[in-house]
Amino acid sequence: MELIKTKSYGEQAEMIMILAHGAGAPMDSPFMEALAEALDDQGIACVRFEFPYMQKRREDGRKRPPDRQPKLLECFSGVISAVRQEIGSGARLLIGGKSMGGRMASVLAGEAGAGVSGVVCFGYPFHPPGKLDRWRIDHLAGVTCPLMVVQGTRDPFGKPDELAAQGDISGISKLVWLDGGNHDFQPPVRHLETQASLIQQAARHTRQFVADFVPAL
Repeated sequence: MELIKTKSYGEQAEMIMILAHGAGAPMDSPFMEALAEALDDQGIACVRFEFPYMQKRREDGRKRPPDRQPKLLECFSGVISAVRQEIGSGARLLIGGKSMGGRMASVLAGEAGAGVSGVVCFGYPFHPPGKLDRWRIDHLAGVTCPLMVVQGTRDPFGKPDELAAQGDISGISKLVWLDGGNHDFQPPVRHLETQASLIQQAARHTRQFVADFVPAL
């Protein structure tokens, strides 16, 4: 499996995040590239991978729906094992991802033996757009490590008023809102912020989350 590693990845890194892509875009999409670089600048080395269906798409160019959850989790778990074996036990290992990737990270973190220090979900798909009867939060109560969600205020997969109506969601240690951001952290054209600046904000919040919630080894 091909992995993309940021410049500070390696045995000397103190914090490493395995960053999973969303349902529709690969590990080297502009969003994933910008997010990984911004996290690396904050001292969080990143390694990216692709789920099997996206690997096949890269090979033949045909779009496919995501694999079923067990296959996604098996792939993600394999990457965790490979990274831990490569870097040893000297770094705090985080997992996270964009949308579906973050959701799969949160599911893994609720399973015994996941062996990760924390989870960060960038644009969590709380529900399908417009379908407030299909919330994807029940499993979060089983997450035993710190978990942060970074969400745009215009994200159709979960907006501030929708989450406020749910009350406190068990399992979420910290929820950060990026003003004006959509599911890709893209704000309106005339907004004071840009997508790049919101991604940088997300990275800074992630660094602060680690400092506040993730114990040192």
